[in-house]
Amino acid sequence: MEKTGRIIKSISGFYDVLDDESKELIRTRARGNFRKRKIKPLVGDKVTFDATGDLGYILEILPRENSLVRPPIANVNQAIVVTSAAEPNFSSNLLDKILINIEHNDIEPLIYLTKSDLLSEDKYVELKQALSGYHDAGYQVFDDQDSYNDDQVARLEATFADKITVFTGQSGAGKSTLLNHIDTELGLATAAISQTLNRGKHTTRQVSLFDISGGLVADTPGFSSIDLMDVTPEELPTLFPEFLKYSGECQFRGCRHVNEPGCEVKQKLAEGKVMKSRYDNYLYFLNEINSYKKRY
Repeated sequence: MEKTGRIIKSISGFYDVLDDESKELIRTRARGNFRKRKIKPLVGDKVTFDATGDLGYILEILPRENSLVRPPIANVNQAIVVTSAAEPNFSSNLLDKILINIEHNDIEPLIYLTKSDLLSEDKYVELKQALSGYHDAGYQVFDDQDSYNDDQVARLEATFADKITVFTGQSGAGKSTLLNHIDTELGLATAAISQTLNRGKHTTRQVSLFDISGGLVADTPGFSSIDLMDVTPEELPTLFPEFLKYSGECQFRGCRHVNEPGCEVKQKLAEGKVMKSRYDNYLYFLNEINSYKKRY
């Protein structure tokens, strides 16, 4: 009997599928023809499967919305970008690079600030002011001074419903601590993963999705190395939501917002409606992408 479900765990050739109807977990294998067709099922995939015997078989993988390499997961809806205020210091360049990568994969990013209690009051106010620019650009920002207070963690959890969520951010930003506040099992899972990662570079990582607040949350932080190799100079301006907001009013279609006359984005930059740091990072990334193109 053919059923539909979602893969929520993969473990050495077996896939645990959550049955859409019965909400039971069914252990399955992929049919042999998947390997011939060079298709590998991923955690997060929606599948049709046959569950007549003790062991089910995946029949077909339904079309994916997106898929990531690190962590290997499909159909991700949102990514929580854990960003530290100190130790390591806040870096708008790194944050913007991560945001662009996430936007490039058609995933919605949310920004979660940690370690702000290590800042002086003045420094915190200054950083909160900078982050309000991200809020104006259309991002959801969690930036309370007490990073893991129950109210803020609950607000974050409220965004999980009916979505697949991954966590990302620079190492040392406090991802595991945040995951621990959401669910201790999750925090333990990620801690175990980062330990194995530090021990051996080639450890196979099994990803699992945990059911939390009506959604599925990946137990592994992703995007460990960030480059813009897959982003084209044409696509880059479309990955800044605030540029998109104004680019319709630019004089030229396909305006890159660099030297073109009648550029509305540069006008808004002059009026302070577009963050200078974001615009500077945009020029920096554009330069980086153009230099890749020259090298290859």
